[in-house]
Amino acid sequence: MSRIVLGVLVGLALGAAGAITLVKYPNVAEFLKLPAAEKEQEPQAAAEESFLQHDPNGQTTVKLDQEAQTRMGLKVASLAAEEAPSEVKAFGRVLDPALLVTLLAERASSQASLQASAKEHERVKTLHSQDQNASARALETAEAAMNKDQIQLESVQLRLLVGWGKEITSQADLHAFVTSLATRQAALIRVDLPLGEHPKAPSITGRVAPVGAPERIIEAQVLGPAPNTDPQAQTEGYLLLAKTDSLAPGAALAAWLAVPGRTRSGVIVPRDAVLRHQGETFVYLQTLDDAFQRRAVALGRPVGDGWFVDQGLKPQEKVVVVGAQELLSEELKGQGSEE
Repeated sequence: MSRIVLGVLVGLALGAAGAITLVKYPNVAEFLKLPAAEKEQEPQAAAEESFLQHDPNGQTTVKLDQEAQTRMGLKVASLAAEEAPSEVKAFGRVLDPALLVTLLAERASSQASLQASAKEHERVKTLHSQDQNASARALETAEAAMNKDQIQLESVQLRLLVGWGKEITSQADLHAFVTSLATRQAALIRVDLPLGEHPKAPSITGRVAPVGAPERIIEAQVLGPAPNTDPQAQTEGYLLLAKTDSLAPGAALAAWLAVPGRTRSGVIVPRDAVLRHQGETFVYLQTLDDAFQRRAVALGRPVGDGWFVDQGLKPQEKVVVVGAQELLSEELKGQGSEE
């Protein structure tokens, strides 16, 4: 009997608990999901905010408020307008003056020999004319020696002219000129224009820079056309003289030759604004107070502490000069999160 009473009491207790649960959770499904819901953690933080926006043309913009710009240390500068003379870009190399030194020494030797043989010829000729102890045969021998030395000197002069051109051989003090090359106080440079380039008028000024360091601009004087055609390039060449001790013989150079013609309009891009990534050269422009866009640029000729660019950029546009690398990192990070 007691077991029946106990069972009834347990049943009443369970029924009461069920009734309370239904009152608190009228939705049975909610009640069934309750244990799982209690185990759920707090919602995860929203994904890191992306600073990138894309316009309909696919142009990417990095959006940064003033606080973020200050934190990154961004600084911008307005592009300055510039007028530049027309130039032809070419490539060249520093010539080795060793052969020129050898020819100059040979010329000096030939001149000394000729001077000595000419004096001897004159002495023998005087003796012969005074019926003194100088035979006709001795006179002929002296004259032959003088003529031989004269021919030798002319041969050296012609080799100098053919190999180095009149611009070199006509130097007022060729010895001092060659000495400056041999001691690396100056550099003689051959520059070959691109195939098909034929300036309407000769270039009178030029600038060169090592191929691996285009910012190291060196002013150079155009001496004149090269005396021969490069057998490989088959292009028009010029000889330039740079008064510097920083160029070793054989060094490869980029060159810019000024040619007569209209000036070109462009801007000066500060060197610190230029970035290179995956073969692309570009800058970051500030298009709005909080917007920055990457703009590809074709660097023209180096000018002072920057580059002259005549395409793709306008005067007074603002370019990032400090923090451009940080903008690139932000852009690349944002692109990675979008994939």
